[in-house]
This record gives sequence, structure tokens and C-alpha cells, in this order.
Amino acid sequence: KLFFTDYGNAAKVERCDMDGMNRTWIVDSKIEQPTALALDLINKYVYWLDIYLETVEVVDYQGRKRQTITKGRQIRHLCGLAVFENYLYTVNSDNLSILRINRYNGTDVQALARLDNAKEIRVYQKITQTAVRSHACEGDPYGMPGGCSHICLLSSSYKARTCRCRTGFILGSDGRSCK
Repeated sequence: KLFFTDYGNAAKVERCDMDGMNRTWIVDSKIEQPTALALDLINKYVYWLDIYLETVEVVDYQGRKRQTITKGRQIRHLCGLAVFENYLYTVNSDNLSILRINRYNGTDVQALARLDNAKEIRVYQKITQTAVRSHACEGDPYGMPGGCSHICLLSSSYKARTCRCRTGFILGSDGRSCK
């Protein structure tokens, strides 16, 4: 799945399959300007910053169990969001500090370090790097991913795929080759 935020005409948090199909709004009310998003892959939660409403909130992958983690004027200066163990990590663009926020007790906020220039933050941990299993976009005997001549995108599961073409090409009637 692909998770993303949008604050165009109607602000929302959405998810879709990797090929863009099955697009679903998971948060579309009481949301104004979601600017950063982080996933708890183990427990299947989506966290986001709303800099207009000055909140950090969370829902499960289906948009249920919504909770506000923390709120206040300091949120408008935050950018980037990552989750690791019991904490959310973000960057304060006002003073360029990395903040750690307890995701179960939003009042426990600590500045960890200062950086010269940061707008995003990521946490890399072995437990979140799931083992790769065979999938529909693996190379075929000719080296074409999923049998697609240009681009292979996973679809509704790791067993399904959709072929797409680079700009200037159209997908042939076989659903795999680009012309």
C-alpha cells in the first residue's frame, strides 16, 4: 500500500495500491493541512502532522481509532515525521532541532539535537525492513520485471501486478508491452 496526504480542495489522508488503484480516503474530516506522514508498520497505524490545526494525530490503516497525540502552536513549525518504538521524531524548522515525542503521552517532548538544515527525518531499523518474498514484479527469464517491458507496479497484493509505460509510450493490447 501507498499512504499519502493531500491538502488541495479537500484535505485528507489516503491510501491506495502501489499501482494507484483502490484509492481510499482514511481521514477526511477535521483535517486542514496535513504535511507529514509516518507509518507504524508493526501495529498498522498512520501518524500525521496538521500544521493548520496544530495537531499530531493517528488512525489505524482503515481510518479508525483516531487520537490526537499532541497539539499546540509548536506544531506549525514541524516538518518530517518518523516513528520508532515509543516515539515520534520530527524536525522543528524554526530552530532546526530534532524533537522526540512520546506517542503514548504527547506531553513528553524532548529536543535531541540541532542541525544546520533539515526538512525530513527517517528512522531505519532492521525490524521494519521486512524480508523480501517472491512477488509479481520479479524479473522474468528475459530480465523484464513482472514480464512488463517498462514499469511493473505491485497491485492489490504481492501476487498481482500492473504494467505501465514510460512517458511517450502506450501500453499494448497484451497489457505488458509498450509501444
